[in-house]
Amino acid sequence: MGKPKAWLPIGGEIMLPRVVRILGEVVGPIVVVAAPDQAVPPLPDSIEIVRDEERGRGPLEGLAAGLAALDGRADAAFASSCDVPFLRPAFVKRMIALLGSAQICVPRVGDYHHPLAAVYRVGVLPFVLQLLKENRLRPVFLFDAVATRVVEANELIDVDPTFDSLRNLNTPEDYEQALRDAAT
Repeated sequence: MGKPKAWLPIGGEIMLPRVVRILGEVVGPIVVVAAPDQAVPPLPDSIEIVRDEERGRGPLEGLAAGLAALDGRADAAFASSCDVPFLRPAFVKRMIALLGSAQICVPRVGDYHHPLAAVYRVGVLPFVLQLLKENRLRPVFLFDAVATRVVEANELIDVDPTFDSLRNLNTPEDYEQALRDAAT
């Protein structure tokens, strides 16, 4: 992208505070996970910032830090990336509602699971830590290890018909399109 996604302006806000605001409409407490020396935009005082133990180990590393911070304070957590400016509160609510008795609730649209738009029980932390220890960093390994509820597209289309909640920004072109879309 050329610059940190968390700091990108969009729709009159900065990306990370925007995602935190949207999530705050639905969940709490909110924990933001950052890389060890990553600068984080200003956030409300109620937001806890924790750091990955190791840099560059993907979503499982961040999940471990976030779940550890929530241990004893929440039963489950909705995990999100910072670059989903069109996240919909109704999508988050639906994912939480569909967790049921599962340990994880993850959306799958097409053939792709979205581990950073999923709900994880705090109790999966030991499984996450074991996978990190084994250097098995793909979230699908976690989905195979614990009871996982896969949510299909047809279960989400009524709360997010265009799946904008899953639309992250990976390229400058993605960001430019998001700026245009946020302006309409």
